[in-house]
Amino acid sequence: MSKPLRTGYFGGSFNPIHEGHIRLADRACQSGLVDEVWFVVSPQNPLKSTADPNDAASRLAAVREALQPYPHLTASDFELDKPLPSYTIDNLNLAASQYPDRAFVLIIGGDNLDDLTRWKDYDQLLSNYDILVYPRPGASNTIPQDWQRVKLLDGPLMAISSTEIRQKTNQ
Repeated sequence: MSKPLRTGYFGGSFNPIHEGHIRLADRACQSGLVDEVWFVVSPQNPLKSTADPNDAASRLAAVREALQPYPHLTASDFELDKPLPSYTIDNLNLAASQYPDRAFVLIIGGDNLDDLTRWKDYDQLLSNYDILVYPRPGASNTIPQDWQRVKLLDGPLMAISSTEIRQKTNQ
């Protein structure tokens, strides 16, 4: 039996996708921690009260275009047809059952690490999946000792965010 393909599951609104997203996914692949990364466009973050102003189809198209030069990075619509709210643990479990030839690795930013205990069934995430965390400026970027399957991805802190890009665009 062949070794499963280690697939990074990088969910987000990607509104807009930016160089920071691409660099962190590329770094995860180049470091050998994953073989490929799926950029899973989310319809809505369950921890945010409002939906994204840009429709999911437009965001997915933008992600596809941005990732064209990177054969190991793929835009995915995996979450777009799921009922809301759509939770990471449910989507990862479904992906694992639909793609048994892959071992999914959750990729999150340090800002999400700080909120991970608020995620639905976060304890199942911690016990069933490896998690790669990319440090973010302003986040604690600290992994509790008992979170054995969580690793910080080594890399420079990038002071770029989709929120800042949207704010600058709207000025």
